[in-house]
Amino acid sequence: MSTHGILKALLVAPLLTAGAAVTAALVAGKHHRFGATATEYRASLPGDGLLPEAQVQNDRACTILAPPSAVWPWIAQLGQDKAGFYSFEFLENLAGCQITGATQIHPEWQNPAVDDAFPLHPDLALRVAEVEPGRYLVATSQGGAAPGEMDFAMTWTFYLTSTAGPAGEQATRLHVRERYAAGNGSTRRMVDALSVVSAIMTWRMMSRLKTLCTQDADGAAAA
Repeated sequence: MSTHGILKALLVAPLLTAGAAVTAALVAGKHHRFGATATEYRASLPGDGLLPEAQVQNDRACTILAPPSAVWPWIAQLGQDKAGFYSFEFLENLAGCQITGATQIHPEWQNPAVDDAFPLHPDLALRVAEVEPGRYLVATSQGGAAPGEMDFAMTWTFYLTSTAGPAGEQATRLHVRERYAAGNGSTRRMVDALSVVSAIMTWRMMSRLKTLCTQDADGAAAA
């Protein structure tokens, strides 16, 4: 399957469903900045310098009621060949992703390193470009693997900061940023479509991470 064929499959499947919150954001045209503040949208993050000519930037963010030390292990094991993306796995697999998602932390997946493959699909992979354990992971299409020619470049950043929860408890602000540089007008339209779908998929990812990280933190506290 060509790169465009894979991307079209990845685009179509998630559009079969969407949560009410994301649907409202799409209708309002806010899918490029779902959950992120204006300050977060303007902030410089790791990975931005890899794609200074990016034409599209998507920022999504949420607060997880667990410390960064409890959130990072779930981020560290992201990838099609590891824990998946905590999103709509059934829909991802309709697009041929062959994901078996994880609901627990796997010690063997806890050491992502620069230049590691970061697969999205068996035939499509990004590359880990920057990583600081406990703080951020950046994947890029530059140096990745794809069938055929890709006429766009992208970066995908997962950035964690410590914050306070509503009751003053230690919490984590998870900021997910995508940046795209398209080679032509038709690719730019595809990227815009990809931004709509990624809003849906990222909303699901963040929702599941809130549950997984909180359960994990509660279990650790009980132990």
